Amino acid sequence: MAKIAVLGTGRMGAAIARRLLGTGHHVTVWNRTAGKTAPLVAAGARAAPTPTVPEAEVVITMLTDATAVREVVEAAALRPGSILVEMSTIGPVAVRELRLPEGVGLVDAPVLGSVAAAESGRLTVLASGEVDRALPILESLGTVRRCGGPGGGAALKLVANTALVTGLAALADTVAVARALGVDVDIALSVVANGALGGAVTRATAARAAFPIALAAKDLKLVLDLVAPPVVRAAAAVLREAPDQAADLGTIIEAAKP
Repeated sequence: MAKIAVLGTGRMGAAIARRLLGTGHHVTVWNRTAGKTAPLVAAGARAAPTPTVPEAEVVITMLTDATAVREVVEAAALRPGSILVEMSTIGPVAVRELRLPEGVGLVDAPVLGSVAAAESGRLTVLASGEVDRALPILESLGTVRRCGGPGGGAALKLVANTALVTGLAALADTVAVARALGVDVDIALSVVANGALGGAVTRATAARAAFPIALAAKDLKLVLDLVAPPVVRAAAAVLREAPDQAADLGTIIEAAKP
């Protein structure tokens, strides 16, 4: 089994590390807040004091933004022959601007799915770059969707997140219309679930979903840095106005309920 370092053990990074431990890999973990690695150590991982894990054959980054990725990748001092699997949502431009040491491979592999999907190996992995070098590991996390050259996975992730966020924002407006017309919200949602916003209803009511509004807003900012369609701008405004930026994205629907 591979020697893997997971750098960044927030919700998704920790879930990915648990899945890799469960499938028999040797996993080393690191996080800026060291205490977040303790449950993973209890599950069998080794904690590293710094992002430098010289024995790692595969280094996975799951971090908040492009600045964090650049800083951690530089500090990791990746060795020739290893491969970086960049799973954060940082956009195609930032992926293509990553500077790696000579002989280090790159796979751009952001994911679609929740913490529960990561833990059970049911993610959709949007993989581009040198995918074959990390394919067995990626396949242990879920279904691999090949997306071409470096940045292809990052680009498709922004497309998918645009659909997710604008759909949920549209559902929030639908609930507002139901309220204005005196229609019971639960009845309205049960009807809408059979139409074009069915996926948004499913996501809004999903258990254990953990996509903070602040991170969704960050992802839409990446989109708006490239293109500014009116519906995306409106959805971004909805996220900015949400009172609890740490809450799951689905709660923008709860806020629209009576």
